[in-house]
Amino acid sequence: MQPSGIDLPLDELYIQKSPGSLIDNEKKLPELEKLEPPIYILKPKTAYLATIDRKIKIPKGYSMLYLPRSTLLRSFISVHTAVGDPGFYGTLQFMLYNYGEFEYHLKQGERIAQGVVFEVSGSGEYKGSYQETES
Repeated sequence: MQPSGIDLPLDELYIQKSPGSLIDNEKKLPELEKLEPPIYILKPKTAYLATIDRKIKIPKGYSMLYLPRSTLLRSFISVHTAVGDPGFYGTLQFMLYNYGEFEYHLKQGERIAQGVVFEVSGSGEYKGSYQETES
């Protein structure tokens, strides 16, 4: 926990191996290749899909915004995220992008983002295709 949010450590990192598409709300996600931990090397001008090392459950009536850690931003690495909807349960996936001119080394388990939780009113619950079941 941080003063403003929940630390989100890096678990796995992937590179894109095929095209994807979104046409008429039909999702075709790209194939991915998992990179070998524990030290990931982010190449310049390259995007990666990152997973967080724990499942997240967002209670009904709350939402979560995900923001990059400032150390990454100061190193030309950005974390691209989406809004966490009320009722979501599952593994978070973010995009990391190295905007810099040099490689960046990142160790598995390092904090890459913070989740900021806030109350929302009149909300339903997430029932989308990325919802996982609690075990």
